[in-house]
Amino acid sequence: MVRDGVGPLPPGQVVLVRHARAGDRDAWPGDDRARPLDDRGRRQARAIADLLAGAGVTRLVSSPALRCVETLAPLSAALAVDIEQRDELAEDAPREALRRLLEEVAHRPAALCLHGDVFPDLLDGRTSKKGGAWVVRVAGDGVEPVAYHPPVKAPSSG
Repeated sequence: MVRDGVGPLPPGQVVLVRHARAGDRDAWPGDDRARPLDDRGRRQARAIADLLAGAGVTRLVSSPALRCVETLAPLSAALAVDIEQRDELAEDAPREALRRLLEEVAHRPAALCLHGDVFPDLLDGRTSKKGGAWVVRVAGDGVEPVAYHPPVKAPSSG
C-alpha cells in the first residue's frame, strides 16, 4: 500500500510516532526495555521512514526502549540524523517532563518515538496504533493534533 508522506513541517509542529510492533510483552523473557521489533514491526519502521522522508525532519528523539530506537532507525539511516535517547519519552515518564521536551524540540522539524500510554493524556483521549504517527502543533503548554497517519498494513515478506 502506498500512501502520501508528511510534507514539510512548519515551525511548532512535530511528529509523535508510536513505536512499531514488538511482539507480546508477556512472552518476552528479558527486560522489557530490551524488547526488539518483530518482523512486522521492522516493516512498519521502514514505512514510517517513507512517510516522514519529506517532512524535513532534522532531529530524531526516542524513548530509550529498544523498540522505539529501532522504529526510528530506518529514518535515521535515510536522513543521516542520529537518534537522541531521552528518558522523558520512556514508559511511565512524568507528563510534565514530556511537555517540556516537546517545547524544546518544537523549534525545528522533529520526530519523536514514544509509547502508547502517552497519547490519550497528551491528545485529549486520542490514541495511536503501533506504527502510527500524529503530526501535532506545540503551542504554549498545550499540544494540538493536526493529522493522524495510521500504520501501513505491512504485508508479510514471504
